[in-house]
Amino acid sequence: MPDDIFRDLLAAVEQQLASPQTRYVATTCARLMKLGLDDTAAKGQIALCLGEEMDQVMRRHRAFDEPAYRAALDALPFPDDEAADAAGDETGQVP
Repeated sequence: MPDDIFRDLLAAVEQQLASPQTRYVATTCARLMKLGLDDTAAKGQIALCLGEEMDQVMRRHRAFDEPAYRAALDALPFPDDEAADAAGDETGQVP
């Protein structure tokens, strides 16, 4: 994933973390950190879920599917290799 797109997704995640309408994002972030991910990795995994949902919006010309996004967040954390592949990073670290 291009760095500029990933940065935009991270900015959107930060907005979601602060918004009362998307408390489930903050809950997911806290859960991931409790599982041992640091703040950056937790937000990175959430950003990847958001990016996947936005990709589906664009490809299928449909509205944002909040239940699908929430389900993707509930399925986190990604295994290290899957997160690295999605982020385009071969080191195993989520940017």
